[in-house]
Amino acid sequence: MKLPRRRFLHLAAGAASSAAAGVFTLPVSSRIASAQAFPSRPLRCLVGYAAGGGTDIFVRLVGAPLSERLGQPFIIENRAGAASNLATEAVVRAPADGYTLIGTDAAAAINATLYDNLSFNFVRDIAVVGIIRGPLLMLVHPSVPAKTVPEFIAYAKANPGKISMASAGTGNPTHLAGELFKVMTNVDMVHVPYRGAGPAVADLLGGQVQVYFGSLPATIEHIRVGKLRALAVTTSSRFQTVPEIPTIGEFVPGYEADQWFTVGLRTSTSQEIIGRLNKDVGAILSDAKMQARLLELGTTMLAGSTADLARFVAQETEKWGKVVKASGAKPE
Repeated sequence: MKLPRRRFLHLAAGAASSAAAGVFTLPVSSRIASAQAFPSRPLRCLVGYAAGGGTDIFVRLVGAPLSERLGQPFIIENRAGAASNLATEAVVRAPADGYTLIGTDAAAAINATLYDNLSFNFVRDIAVVGIIRGPLLMLVHPSVPAKTVPEFIAYAKANPGKISMASAGTGNPTHLAGELFKVMTNVDMVHVPYRGAGPAVADLLGGQVQVYFGSLPATIEHIRVGKLRALAVTTSSRFQTVPEIPTIGEFVPGYEADQWFTVGLRTSTSQEIIGRLNKDVGAILSDAKMQARLLELGTTMLAGSTADLARFVAQETEKWGKVVKASGAKPE
């Protein structure tokens, strides 16, 4: 079929200008067809931490059902380092085709201020397609003579610089939750960073440190048998699996610290692909059996579109940036 001369010249001119610029763009119909054909090969998710941690568990929970929905293998690669920055950088440098994803956590919001000269901007460069979140617990060794948050604050003020506060690493959410508490209550505690939650909990159990802001799954059994005392949860409302534990905000108005985990990909990926992954991950997390499992892990789904999730991450980034600056925290 012959094209009208004017239409032919218009298309030819467009192709020539694109070639001169070194850019070859598929027609809209072809891009839509390409997105509709997604995925045609396995997907890979780079997890920013070692296997067995909270982020790794979340990605594996989502990965299996996502593989079934997409009809392609979902390959998980643990690439630990620099509080998930190494994995994020690799994803940002990967092709924006939807086949390389990042699995990370709340550290992504903290790192934006904690680290100087990052080669990426998480809020700008990563489109998150699914988030789960939950509380950390403010935990103390039984030797600490405080059974409530107000009692702990009074004890800490009476003993400035004598209380050791453990964390799973400098800049980790377990660290910044404690720093936020210090700033908002004006108490002086000595930060003791560990290489992961396991060693931090071990030393808390042994009494080498006195307080730790840790996850529910990693500590609930120790709480139940009396080896640790939970003073409060860090979220704005009580958590449904431990409703008897109050929030810090009930005693320190405005205090809130969420632990969250996310899966995302480059924002420059086709919006059709981003939207599909957001829809699929949302459906997976909305499943009744999955929600029951998430509760066991001390988390719940944060529902929303990619725009909704992006706003949450941006707000978290702004909030933790202020805490990092106020605390003077520096990367290890």
